[in-house]
Amino acid sequence: MKRCVVVGGSPIENYEFVRGRLSDDDFFIYCDCGLSHMEGLGFKPSLIVGDFDSHENPELDVETIVLPTEKDDTDTVYAVKEAISRGFTEFVLVGALGKRFDHTLGNLAILLMLDSKGLSGIILDDYSEIRVVSGKFTISEKCKYFSVLAAGGDAHGVTIKNAKYNIEDADIISDFPLGVSNEIPDGNIAEISVREGRLFVIKIFNE
Repeated sequence: MKRCVVVGGSPIENYEFVRGRLSDDDFFIYCDCGLSHMEGLGFKPSLIVGDFDSHENPELDVETIVLPTEKDDTDTVYAVKEAISRGFTEFVLVGALGKRFDHTLGNLAILLMLDSKGLSGIILDDYSEIRVVSGKFTISEKCKYFSVLAAGGDAHGVTIKNAKYNIEDADIISDFPLGVSNEIPDGNIAEISVREGRLFVIKIFNE
């Protein structure tokens, strides 16, 4: 099954970095003003979704779902749910951080929703990648920093190995940012695990 990329309307400045982590094989859903990123990303939409309250409907020869302006789901949430109904299990959200903070938090909640369903999701911005980890995870690719934060409540039994700052069977709680700005020594593969709860794992590639 292809990977689904959902493009929202939050700012993207480093198109080269974001574009380099996407593929022509991906299924692209552009959400409303996310269409403003189509030229910068260089990928054509497979599906367009939105109420078009912040971007004109381009009326391209592409499947388009026009949503009511008054609804329970944001355009991005609707797009993810629609993709799930079509069988997608792996998601990348871009244009999902910044600008409106309420939408940023809502998009982070989408990662939690996907994890709860046993699906895979990341948010990708100009210099970082965010995912939810509810078991074990390794970081093998080179990154400048990585951070580990509690997601959706406190996390217990957190272990980090092969990093600059290691912990074992520790608690990472939602009101104290213990796991910010760790590093991976050259040649190491960082190992992260959590016994109870969930973590946001954030890889920072450049600034």
